[in-house]
Amino acid sequence: MAEAYAWWQTGVIYQVYPRSFFDSNNDGVGDIPGITRKLDYFSWLGVDALWLSPIFLSPMADFGYDISDYCAVHPLFGTLEDLDTLVHAAHQRDLKIILDYVPNHTSDEHPWFQEARSNRTNAKRDWYIWRDQAHDGGPPNNWVSQFGGRAWEFDALSGQYYLHLYDAKQPDLNWRNPEVRKAMYDVLRFWLDRGIDGFRVDALQGVVKDDLFRDNPPNPTWQTGDPPYLAQIGRYTENQPGLHEITQEMRAVVDGYKQRMLIGEIYLPMEQLVSYYGEQLDEIHLPFNFQFVTMRTWEAQAVRQIVDAYEAMLPPGAWPNWVLGNHDRTRIATRIGREQARIAQMLLLTLRGTPTCYYGEELNMQDVPVPLALIRDPMGKENPEHSRDLVRTPMQWDGSAHAGFCAAEVQPWLPVADDYQLFNVAAEKEDTRSMLTLTRTLLHLRRTQAALTIGDYRSLAIENESCFAYMRHYQEQRYLVVLNFSAREQVVQLSGQAQIVLSTHGDRTGSVDLSALHLRGNEGLLLAHLPDH
Repeated sequence: MAEAYAWWQTGVIYQVYPRSFFDSNNDGVGDIPGITRKLDYFSWLGVDALWLSPIFLSPMADFGYDISDYCAVHPLFGTLEDLDTLVHAAHQRDLKIILDYVPNHTSDEHPWFQEARSNRTNAKRDWYIWRDQAHDGGPPNNWVSQFGGRAWEFDALSGQYYLHLYDAKQPDLNWRNPEVRKAMYDVLRFWLDRGIDGFRVDALQGVVKDDLFRDNPPNPTWQTGDPPYLAQIGRYTENQPGLHEITQEMRAVVDGYKQRMLIGEIYLPMEQLVSYYGEQLDEIHLPFNFQFVTMRTWEAQAVRQIVDAYEAMLPPGAWPNWVLGNHDRTRIATRIGREQARIAQMLLLTLRGTPTCYYGEELNMQDVPVPLALIRDPMGKENPEHSRDLVRTPMQWDGSAHAGFCAAEVQPWLPVADDYQLFNVAAEKEDTRSMLTLTRTLLHLRRTQAALTIGDYRSLAIENESCFAYMRHYQEQRYLVVLNFSAREQVVQLSGQAQIVLSTHGDRTGSVDLSALHLRGNEGLLLAHLPDH
C-alpha cells in the first residue's frame, strides 16, 4: 500500500514526557525503564514512533532543556544502557524512537560554557554570544527572555554580558562559529550511531540571531495576560538569514543514515514555516505545524481555512503534519472541552499528513491545577498563570493511588488529576465509548485504510458553518469526514450515500443519505462514501 512512503509519513508520533510517564523505581519521577515497561501499550494503541522530551544530563533548571552533556543520560531517568535497551526493545516492536535535540543553548554548567566564561581569550569564548555593556551600563540591547526579563546576563568574572533567550542558566550557542556547528553535528551522529530514528529540534527559529544586535520592535497585538516575552516581535531573534543553511547541514548529517528524520519546533507564521521544508525538500522533514495549538477560536470555518491554506502553501512534494498539544501548551481538552476534544482527535487522525499525539490526549486528560507551593516550572514560579506544570502531570494508568504512576507510598513529582479514576487507561479500555477506544479505533483505521494514510485531501463546500466536511481519496477508496463543532444538532447537505464507519459518540452504524446528514451535538462521523449506482 504505502511502500513508496517513509515511516514518518505513514506513521503516528506519540510524545512522551519522561518525568511523567511511568516511575519504575519509585522515586516519584518517570524514567526510561518505565517507558520500556509500557512499550506493549504503544503497540496496543497503534502508534508508530515515540518522541521523548529531554533525558540528557542536566542541572534541571528547565527540566532537561538545560543540557550539561548532550551524550549522557541523566541518572534520574536511568543510564545510557537503559536507553539502548529501550531503543532495541522498541525496534523489536517496530516502534521508532525520536529524541529531543536542543541546539539553541546549553546549560551554564556545560564544560563548553565553563571554559568560555573562564576568560575572554579562551578558545571556546566565541562558542557563545558575548557583548559589552551598553553606553548606559545596561544590557547590549532590548531583547527579552522567553522566561521573562532581559535576555542578557552580566558575567562579573569576565565583565561582559552573555545572551540567553531562555533561562539565565541556558546560555545561547553561537551558531555562526563553525566549531560549534561541527560539535553539535557530532552530537547528532553520536545518537544516530546508537540507532536513534530521528530528532525533534527544539526552538529552531531562534538558533541564529541578528549579527548587528538590533533592538526588537514592540508587539502591538500584545495583551495583558499574555506571556511577557510576547510583548516584543522577534524580528532580530527569529528566522534570521543563515538559518536555512544550518537546517540543510543538519539534514545532510541525518541523510547519511537510512530512514532517519527531523522534526522542527518552529513557531512562525505558516508562510514562513513551510519554507523550512527547503526549496529542494532538503531541510526539515516535518516543520511542526502548530496552527491548531495556537488558534484563538475553535470553530469549523476557522479550522477549515487553516487546513486549506496550509495544504495550498506546502511546497510540491512536502508532507504535512498536525498536532493538538505538547508539553508547553494547554491541553486540547482544557482549551475546547472534552466533548470537542473528541472532534479534534478525529480531525487529527483523519487529515492528510503525520499526526503527533501528546501523552494523555488519548485519555482526554485535562490540565491539572498545581498549588503554588508545588509549582516546579521556572516559568511559573514568578508567573503562576504561565506555569507549564499543568500539562506535565503524571500519566493516568489505573484507578489506584497516584493513578498507577508510582507506588502508593511515594509522592509523585507533580500532583495527579482529581478525576483520574474516571480517566485512565484501565477504565477506558473497558468502555467502548471512551476517548481511548475512539483513539485506538481511529489509529487502526488510519493504519489499515490507504485513503486515510496516504490519500488526497479535499475540503467540501457546505452551507452549514458549524460543520467541517472533507474527503480522503486513494484509488477507489473514498472516505468522508464530517465534524460538528457545535453542541447542537446540525444537518449537512451533500450528495450520494455513505456507510457510517465510526461516530465520535461510539454508537452509530448503518448507511445514510448524505442529502440530509444529521449530526448530534459535538459529533464527528467518518463515513465510507458509497459509489453511485
